[in-house]
Amino acid sequence: MRFDVVISGGRVLDGTGAPPYRADVGIAGDRVAAVGRLGGAQAGTVIDATGRFVAPGFVDCHAHGDAAVFDPAVQLAALRQGVTTFVLGQDGLSFAPGSAETVAYASRYFAAVNGALHEGPLSVAELLAGYDRAVALNTAYLLPHGTIRFDVMGPSPEAATRAELAAMVERVERGLSEGAVGLSSGLEYLPGRYADAAELAALCTPLDGLPYVTHMRAYGANAAVGMEEVVDIAGRSGTAVHVSHLHGPADVLLPLVGRAHDEGVDLTFDTYPYLRGSTILAMVVLPPSVPGAQTDLALEMIASAELDDWWAGLGDLWPRLTVSHAPGLEWAEGLALPEAAGRAGMDPAAFCRHLLVESRLEAGCVSARPDEGPAGEESVRRVLRHPSHTGGSDGIYMGGHPHPRGFGAFARFLGRHVRELGDWTWEQAVVHLASHPARRFGLDGRGLVRDGFVADLVVFDPLTVSDRATYADPRTPASGVDDVLVSGVRVLAGGELTGAVPGRALRSR
Repeated sequence: MRFDVVISGGRVLDGTGAPPYRADVGIAGDRVAAVGRLGGAQAGTVIDATGRFVAPGFVDCHAHGDAAVFDPAVQLAALRQGVTTFVLGQDGLSFAPGSAETVAYASRYFAAVNGALHEGPLSVAELLAGYDRAVALNTAYLLPHGTIRFDVMGPSPEAATRAELAAMVERVERGLSEGAVGLSSGLEYLPGRYADAAELAALCTPLDGLPYVTHMRAYGANAAVGMEEVVDIAGRSGTAVHVSHLHGPADVLLPLVGRAHDEGVDLTFDTYPYLRGSTILAMVVLPPSVPGAQTDLALEMIASAELDDWWAGLGDLWPRLTVSHAPGLEWAEGLALPEAAGRAGMDPAAFCRHLLVESRLEAGCVSARPDEGPAGEESVRRVLRHPSHTGGSDGIYMGGHPHPRGFGAFARFLGRHVRELGDWTWEQAVVHLASHPARRFGLDGRGLVRDGFVADLVVFDPLTVSDRATYADPRTPASGVDDVLVSGVRVLAGGELTGAVPGRALRSR
C-alpha cells in the first residue's frame, strides 16, 4: 500500500456520531483512500497522531471572512480551530452579484463586518473564482438578499413591484447556477429590512433543497416575531431554513424551534459560545427612521438636533458597547464607549455621533447582552445541545479589536463545552461541527472520514484544545490543533501555516 499521506496512531471521529476508534487514515491525492490498520503502508508524509483525534474538517456555518479570508492571519485563526470551510455571504450582504454601485454599497455599509474586496461589477462565478485555490481553506457562498435587492431597487424602502421581484428571482437563479449554496437575508440591516415575507418566499422558490439562511427580524426575548416570519416564509416557499446566530433565553428559543418542527419546517440553526455580540455600530444605535443605506442623508440626520431625544434615551446602552472598529479614531478601539467618550472629553451620546460621522457609518462594536451572566451562559449551553444546532462563529475580523469569536469559537466548543462541561461528547461535537453542516449546505463528499471523501481533516489533542482569544486580547489563536489538511494537502503543520493554498470554492451543483 502506498499513499501520499498517512495519519497514523490516532483515534478517528468519523462524523457519523460513532464513538472514536483507533485507525490510520491513508490519503491519495485529495481523497481519503483507506481507514484502518495501515502499518505496512508507505507514504510521502506521515503524521503521527498518537494521543490525538482525527476528525473531518469543521464547517463554520456563519463567518464574515468575505474579504478577510485572504489574510494569512485569518487563515491561521481558522485552521488553529480545525475550521477548513467558511460559509460566506451571510446576513444578506456581500459583494456579489452586483453592479459597481452595488459592490461599492456593500463594501461601504458592511465595512466593519466584511471589509472591502475590490471594485465591481462582480458575478458569483467571478467571486468564487477569486477564492478558488487562493487561500488555505475552503469557501462556500450564500446569495445575499440585501445585495440583490440593492442591485435591483437601490436603497428604496418600497415593496418590490412584479418586475423588480422577477429581476431579483432571476439573479437568484443565475447565482445558484454559478455555485451558490443557498440564500441569506439580514432583516435588521438595510435594505433587507424593507422586504416582507412574500418577497423573501419568492426568492426562496428556486433553492430546490438548498437552505434559506436568515438573520431574523428579532432575537432574544422578541425572537417569536422573527421565528413567526421564518415559518411563514418556509410555508410559502417549501424551502429548508437555517437561522443564523440563534441567541437569547433558551426558555424562549427552544419552544419556538420545537413549534417550527411541529409545523413541518425543515429548520436548523447555528449559535456561538459567547454572550456578547458584534456588528456595525449604526445598526445598534440608530432609529429605523435614519436611512443607513443612504450615507450622506443619514449623516445629516445624525449631526442634526432632530434625534436629540433619541440619543438621550440610550443611557443604559452605552456601558454595554465596546468600540471594535473605528477608522480615523483607531485610538478608541478596544475601549468601552463611555471610556472612549471620556478620553475625548465628550458625553457618550456625543462621542457616538462623532464616531459615526467621522467613520461615515463604518464603525463597529462589540455589545454585551442584557442577560450576561449565569442565566445567559446556561441558555447558550441548552441551545447548542439541541440536535438541530450547527457550529458558527459569526467571526468578524475587521478592526483593531474584534470580538474573540472568530479566533476561538470552535476551540471553545471543544475545550469548554466538550472537555470541561460535557455538553457534547466528542463524537457529538464532530456531528455538530462537521457532518451536519456539510449536509445542510450541500457540500457533497465532505464532513466524514470515509473512503472516497475529500481529505479535509483535522488532528487535535483532546487534552489541550482550547480557545485563547479573550475580549481583552481577541486576536490570539487557539491551541491544541496542530495539523490540518485541506483537499489532502497539509496546510497546518506544527501549528503553523505551510504556505499551501489548496482551498476550493465549493459549489453545491
